Amino acid sequence: MQYLKRFLVVVSSIILLVVLVGPFLVPIPALKGTLSERDLADPDSKFVDVNGLSVHYKEMGTGQTAFILLHGFGASAFSWREVMQPFSELGRVVAYDRPAFGLTSRPMPGEWTGENPYSPEAQAAIVIGLMDALGIEKAYLVGNSAGGTVSVYTALTYPERVAGLILVDAAIYTGGGSPAWARPLLGTPQMRRLGPLLARQIADSGDDFIRTAYHDPSLVTPEILTGYRKPLNAHNWDRALWELTAASRPLGLADRLDELDLPVLVLTGDDDRIVPTEESIRLGGEIPGATLVVIPNAGHLPHEEKPDEFMQAVRDFLKGITP
Repeated sequence: MQYLKRFLVVVSSIILLVVLVGPFLVPIPALKGTLSERDLADPDSKFVDVNGLSVHYKEMGTGQTAFILLHGFGASAFSWREVMQPFSELGRVVAYDRPAFGLTSRPMPGEWTGENPYSPEAQAAIVIGLMDALGIEKAYLVGNSAGGTVSVYTALTYPERVAGLILVDAAIYTGGGSPAWARPLLGTPQMRRLGPLLARQIADSGDDFIRTAYHDPSLVTPEILTGYRKPLNAHNWDRALWELTAASRPLGLADRLDELDLPVLVLTGDDDRIVPTEESIRLGGEIPGATLVVIPNAGHLPHEEKPDEFMQAVRDFLKGITP
């Protein structure tokens, strides 16, 4: 019996040693050929300092009515390319890259002071900081997927700054961040070392994910895939994606929907396999006074796949709330 106990102690010690030390023995090859965000900028790219970040955005249109477009996970301002011009006919439209995505700067731990820029609180504050920097007092927030999560959280946190919400296949009931039990693990030195390697998997699976986000994957052209993959050429894109993952947490937004006291349009494709269509239908029913539109033959990205139908729903919504 004593021999068995000693044997189990030895085995347990070896397992613990592997868990604690093993991650540091895994080779993490450096990213090659990466560039700064500004080196990757488009001719119409703009940058503005917001809360210690260099935020990349694109802008069109003028007027008192303003729209801030918030993309989903793994996307960027590029996702709004089909609707920027139509939105500009309705007012001023700004599409920006959320932290860890696109061409917005990617600070690493130790490079920021105060709030973690990848945290939910900081992401809401960045929306308001961007509006302040651009002289926008109040705006409609148009959020797709995880961008919808940020939009709702911002509206609940800064209700006086949000004129209305347009929630496009918004991730409210699922996909709200890492569970409480996992968060201490994500912040360990071991996971911070392995995390960027795990994040790099998006480079391998990203194309398939985009095709899954479309009802008709044949519409996903090589040019679209190139546009989505462009930010993967930026310095530290993998490490920033992991920092975002580690900082995420459930926000309990589903329990606060009755606090939303503003015009809300809930839009979804009828074939969303990322945030199931049923969840958006539920969302439209649980937000007081919300308008629900289901776009036929569209997936998770109706603003890309069905831009005309998408914009018609937006115009009808705005007509219904404009005096």
